[in-house]
Amino acid sequence: MNIFITGAAGFIGSHLAERFASLNYNVIGLDCLLNNYSPTLKKLNIELLAKKGVQFHYLDLAQDDIDTVVQDVDFVFHLAAQPGIAAAVPFRSYEQNNIIATKRLLDAATKAKAVKGFINISTSSVYGLHATGDETCEPRPISDYGITKLAAEQLVLAEARNNHITACSLRLFSVYGPRERPEKLYFRLIKSILKNTDFPLYAGSDNHIRSYTFIDDVIDGMVLVLNNIQKCNGEIFNIGTDKAITTGNGIKIVEQILNKKAKIKIIPQRPGDQQKTQANITKAKEFFGYNPKIEPEIGLQAEIEWLQSIVDKIDE
Repeated sequence: MNIFITGAAGFIGSHLAERFASLNYNVIGLDCLLNNYSPTLKKLNIELLAKKGVQFHYLDLAQDDIDTVVQDVDFVFHLAAQPGIAAAVPFRSYEQNNIIATKRLLDAATKAKAVKGFINISTSSVYGLHATGDETCEPRPISDYGITKLAAEQLVLAEARNNHITACSLRLFSVYGPRERPEKLYFRLIKSILKNTDFPLYAGSDNHIRSYTFIDDVIDGMVLVLNNIQKCNGEIFNIGTDKAITTGNGIKIVEQILNKKAKIKIIPQRPGDQQKTQANITKAKEFFGYNPKIEPEIGLQAEIEWLQSIVDKIDE
């Protein structure tokens, strides 16, 4: 079976490719190596996956011809995106990498006769300030990222509604763990403590409530969706943990593991930041038995050990 993964050099995509390779699937990865963070980290991910037998295509979904690479694919996992809510990122980048890229990938996948399923990876950011309800809640995104990811999701589901392709969308909640992107909270926090530098913290964000979800629990959910693709057709699923903690509590856990306090430096609030996320995963449990298990203390220990091993190699 051929599994095609976009964004395969990134944090979540590399873990997904590694898991499917371990299950003896033929994994084809695609990444345009968007220069949004350390190329060294992406290179390390690619080197790891190459050793696992994962094939790579260095193509841009928004511009390059992808019909050939999708032609013999059985399942598509679409993770490639312009992530984050940084004010410095122009809307054009979100439009190109989230909407146009998704439409062009969909066009290629619907033409390919072999494709049995298209799994779109979305985000809790589509819900807006408070992501606490089930999948029937009205989306109210407050960031360009959330807006364009919602648009991408609807492009995918429209193809399913029109019976052009079997597809579903997964809304992920605050994923963390080894290979996390450098701009994410725990990467920045752990690195600052290891390097004894200031840790910039957005004002008030220590009180934000988050469904911090360990990467392995997210990948488990994706594998379950693949195994239940017909049942999931046309559906949206929240994928995360239903046990939420404050960001402040997460910081304390990291400090306790490292036995060292962070040098916190408060900076102005960030527009578009969510105040509360707590994944309602009742639907995922009912449809395919989703059951996240990893507690923050275990997951953060794993991320700390990973970052300790590569902190001197990164050039971000």
